[in-house]
Amino acid sequence: MTPTVHDVARLAGVSIKTVSNVINGHPHVRASTREKVRQAIAELGYTPNLTARNLRNGRTGVIALAVPDLSFSYFAELAGMVIARAEERGVVVLVEQTGGERDRERELLRSPRLGLTDGLILSPLGLEAADVLDRPHAYPAVLLGERVYEAAIDHVTMRNTEAAQAATAHLLAAGRQRIAVLGAHDDAGAAGLRLRGYRAALADADVPLDLELVVETRFWDRAGGADAVRGLLARGVDFDAVFGLNDTLALGAIRALQEAGRRVPDEVAVVGFDDLDEAAYAIPSLTTIDPGRRWIAQTAVDTLLGRVGDAAGEARVVSAPFELRVRESAPGR
Repeated sequence: MTPTVHDVARLAGVSIKTVSNVINGHPHVRASTREKVRQAIAELGYTPNLTARNLRNGRTGVIALAVPDLSFSYFAELAGMVIARAEERGVVVLVEQTGGERDRERELLRSPRLGLTDGLILSPLGLEAADVLDRPHAYPAVLLGERVYEAAIDHVTMRNTEAAQAATAHLLAAGRQRIAVLGAHDDAGAAGLRLRGYRAALADADVPLDLELVVETRFWDRAGGADAVRGLLARGVDFDAVFGLNDTLALGAIRALQEAGRRVPDEVAVVGFDDLDEAAYAIPSLTTIDPGRRWIAQTAVDTLLGRVGDAAGEARVVSAPFELRVRESAPGR
């Protein structure tokens, strides 16, 4: 027989209401009672009927996560962290890809399908301010990423400029003076913000900006990083360090440097940004910025579920803490 809430209450020696309070995470339950109920649940193998509970609460127990492309390691790992946090909070995540297209992102914010979920976490690339303003305000949503819109919507972002400045400063402190930056763009997104941090670090160290060392790439992938380094070498540009504006650019750069017989880090130090799982296992292991992705994922889920429970309150913009992970590709002094 499938165990019921009555069985749990009987085994724990408490009321059915107390079992319900423990399952629903109500704070006003004594720790000793909470532990007895949890032990009874584990012993019986009881699974709460989440569907019935959600129907009573007017919720679906499902949230949506929309990212540009899961083939990019950053978004795949971020999605995994969001799912893990959601599981801890007792909800399921529906994951969608937008391709970074404005129309797709705008549709997600306004689609009638939103009624199938309790809220949306969206990492936009093409979305514009007017799209955010023209959305159903009753539907909870949290935005991720660099673009902060002047709209009443919660936003969880990272400290792109400060983190990029710290990465560049690390290379400068190690005696590197000719630092190539890969993936640069003057825009309002991650590329522009990280490029701003790179320039600020050079200015702080009184190192002149050399535009020959600022390299744009079409894509932020390994091929883009490798091709950028090959282009610098073919043009005879002198450089003793590389700052890839994400880890995949940096990893591609390392490959091209090794192919050209340039020793990393002895001749060229390399730093990335994102702290992907593979960064610690590359040869050499990659010095990189951990932008606080796990914090971002957990904060986004918690913020969204807070809005599901109570939509009132002023929208917040919060930024994750970051950390420089010093490894073999740029050990410092």
